[in-house]
Amino acid sequence: MTTPTPGLPTLSELRIQIDAIDEQLLTLLNNRALVAEKVGEVKKRDGTAFFRPDRVAQVIEKIQLTNPGPLKGPHVAAIWREIMSACLALEAPQRVAVLGPAGTFCEQAAVEFFGGAADLIYCANFDEVFHATAAGSAQYGVVGVENSTEGMVTRSLDLFLHTPTHVIGEITLLIRHNLLRLENSVDGIEAVLAHPLALAQCQAWLSKHLPHAERRPVSSNAEGARLATTNPTWTALASERAATQFGLHIAAHAIQDEAYNRTRFAVICLPQTVGTPPPSGKDCTSLIVSVPNRPGAVHDLLVPLKNHGVSMTRFESRPARTGQWEYYFYIDVQGHPSQPHVAAALADLQKLCAFYKLLGSYPVAE
Repeated sequence: MTTPTPGLPTLSELRIQIDAIDEQLLTLLNNRALVAEKVGEVKKRDGTAFFRPDRVAQVIEKIQLTNPGPLKGPHVAAIWREIMSACLALEAPQRVAVLGPAGTFCEQAAVEFFGGAADLIYCANFDEVFHATAAGSAQYGVVGVENSTEGMVTRSLDLFLHTPTHVIGEITLLIRHNLLRLENSVDGIEAVLAHPLALAQCQAWLSKHLPHAERRPVSSNAEGARLATTNPTWTALASERAATQFGLHIAAHAIQDEAYNRTRFAVICLPQTVGTPPPSGKDCTSLIVSVPNRPGAVHDLLVPLKNHGVSMTRFESRPARTGQWEYYFYIDVQGHPSQPHVAAALADLQKLCAFYKLLGSYPVAE
């Protein structure tokens, strides 16, 4: 039996305090939810968007700034995102298309952006995510656009060109690939199943530890995890979330070749669902352009940005598939079109282009 410390409550007394606080929290949260339902009624009457990512960001930033501790800022942000997600679900459930099945990094990105109360629609590939969002069966979509080691997700770039969706936000995830299988061992593995990008990101480890195992591309890492449940000699490269989802052992942790392996995801929707978010002070503007095939044309694209002091953070090219060696250029610049110098640069740039599409302006992910 432990001796009570003078002046310090007992564990039983502290638990009674926590139980009482929990009851108060529950009452306050339900009061907030009742107000949120009324907000939903007003939004429906006025025809305004139910989900506004800029409003979510403002509320979380305000809470973090006024947080007295000891809870840490990121933990407070995560709690409030879930509170707002649950309240928004009472106003109007948000349908979000993601790469499936359950357990993908794309799903994780969607939950980090929309919260756990979002109604996720699982798609077999990014083509279906774009189609579901453009057709309206999902209000939003989340797609991978760039990996820090493997570069751009070219299929997403091609789909941006031909769909009416625009980008309203982004999420960046630290990607840790784990070896998942029915057996808690790396012995006897005959095939490794994963998305082609994951196989590429783990090729050094696989060559060293599983040199004779077949590397089998599948539509997503979570699909690889699902298939790994059907054969004890198969293994998948996927997240801890997928391991929990499919009841698999993590036979090896974090086997990606680069420790700082990150993937950038874009949040997309139709412009009539949510328009361009207002400037946040730390924004990115994304474009697709093409120029006539003449000497110096690509160089001339950069001149308006230089003249108006706008920094370019990404420049990628994709073939136009016309058979004429023509290309589309995907450009990210710092800033928001509401800023005069950005607006002037974009106006001058557009005059040089044979094709010009503004993909979106949105806050940069931390």
